[in-house]
Amino acid sequence: MRLGEALAAGISALGLGLDDAIQARLLAYLTLLERWNRTHNLTSVRDPFGMLGHHVLDSLSVLPHLPARARLRLIDVGSGGGLPGVPLAIARPDWRVTLLDSSQKKSAFLRQTAAELGLVNVEVATARAELFAPTRLFDVAIARALSDLAQFAALAAHLLAPGGRLFAMKGGYPREEIAKLPGEISIVATHRLIVPSLKSERHLVILQARAA
Repeated sequence: MRLGEALAAGISALGLGLDDAIQARLLAYLTLLERWNRTHNLTSVRDPFGMLGHHVLDSLSVLPHLPARARLRLIDVGSGGGLPGVPLAIARPDWRVTLLDSSQKKSAFLRQTAAELGLVNVEVATARAELFAPTRLFDVAIARALSDLAQFAALAAHLLAPGGRLFAMKGGYPREEIAKLPGEISIVATHRLIVPSLKSERHLVILQARAA
């Protein structure tokens, strides 16, 4: 099976209606990620098919659980190689997506990616999450394997507009992390994610700050 066919099959298995133009951009992103990874070590996954499952399809698996509205403002905290932010920005061109990372090297890759793929809905910011002060706050702050839940909330809650939510992508169900959440952070929902071609457990935890 070719990479494009594997992508199409994965998107179908996730139940996402992403057209050919979007799929072509996702493949172009994979090409850039693989190329830069050879010299900049953006991910430990080297094989393009491995990147497809572990990175692109994994990122897209959260789409059904994100707010389904136009002009959503989303920040990817600790974006690294652009995950999950770049696949989400490609799949939802009407959203405004900020990719936040403290590494200049990774930010350079993210800016090059946005430019080469024509992602006009993407902004890249180089800063530590706890020090980042955006001019406008976000509806969603999402992170993939960034830290434990309490630390993620401490780093990113200030980035959210009133009513905004934190989306934490995790591996196994983080029972101990949930038990250690501070009282001002509540669990909105948890979802088990089924990612095509991945045998490992994947979960999404949605958090929100309690009203004062």
